[in-house]
Amino acid sequence: MTGGPVVRLAPAKLNLTLAVLGRRPDGYHALHSVMVPVGLADRLSVAPAIGPADTLHVAGADCGPTADNLVLRAIAAARDRVRAELGPAAPAGPLAARLEKRIPVAAGLAGGSSDAAAAIDAALEAWGAAIPPAGREAVAVTVGSDVAFFGVGGWALVEGRGERVERIRSVRGPAPWVLLVTPAVPVPTPAVFAAWAAGARGAGYGAAAAASRHLADELRAGMSARALVVRAGILAHANDLMPAAQHVVPGLVAFRRGLIRALGTAVGQSGSGPTAWVIYPSREDADAAAAAVRDALADGRIVAPGGASPAVHVAPLVLDGPGTLAAGHGGSDT
Repeated sequence: MTGGPVVRLAPAKLNLTLAVLGRRPDGYHALHSVMVPVGLADRLSVAPAIGPADTLHVAGADCGPTADNLVLRAIAAARDRVRAELGPAAPAGPLAARLEKRIPVAAGLAGGSSDAAAAIDAALEAWGAAIPPAGREAVAVTVGSDVAFFGVGGWALVEGRGERVERIRSVRGPAPWVLLVTPAVPVPTPAVFAAWAAGARGAGYGAAAAASRHLADELRAGMSARALVVRAGILAHANDLMPAAQHVVPGLVAFRRGLIRALGTAVGQSGSGPTAWVIYPSREDADAAAAAVRDALADGRIVAPGGASPAVHVAPLVLDGPGTLAAGHGGSDT
């Protein structure tokens, strides 16, 4: 095992589109979603543990009991795979993990899944264990539906329940920036899917699938950042789970309307919510929008559900190329 800590950044993800195609025989829902990494990230470090068991210390945003954290589940799953691939005597000793949270929890940004993907990668490096890509993918799928996306390291079309991931190129040109506004109310993904299955689908159900397929084709063909910004207003409506999230948390309806009035543009939802997003061509534009949101929250023009003020983050979409996540990690937040 390596002696020092292994450090990974775990980025949030943004669903530019999210179509729910139906329920599968295994009980999961079939999806068609274009997902992109965002320069808002948690920081995970792992090192050999002193005691006999894996441990986790969490700092920052509250993410519940550490025993239920996906980081510990990911390390355990990676260990099982290492010993299955390399034999029971393979070095895969206990690890001490420290997780610094910046990504809001239960917010539609897949922070837990990203932490898990980072934990798998960091654990394998800490152990010095080389397993084939298929083994890593198998570990990711067993831990959670969104974990496989983070293994590809970039923009992707995600299908199935999340296990089928096709890497696609990011947009060309300067990275667009995104404003993320997350109300202080967790929205459990299972509850949102249950509401969708019960009929909370909205009048435009079906349009998200067409928009998602069209966006994937445009990205494969070489889409510019400018074109994505222009299309963002349409993509803001391409999320089949938005009506279901509003059914689970009715206050999201007024919250989203307030954002639309304050910003004068369409507002999307990432994943199962409640995080709202708007894409801008530059950091300056996104910072100005964030200031407008804070002003509207302060004077009551935006009313958010939950017992505290929403988290407001500004970050770039992470594009292809080295160093983009590290640079994007400096996105502003309040």
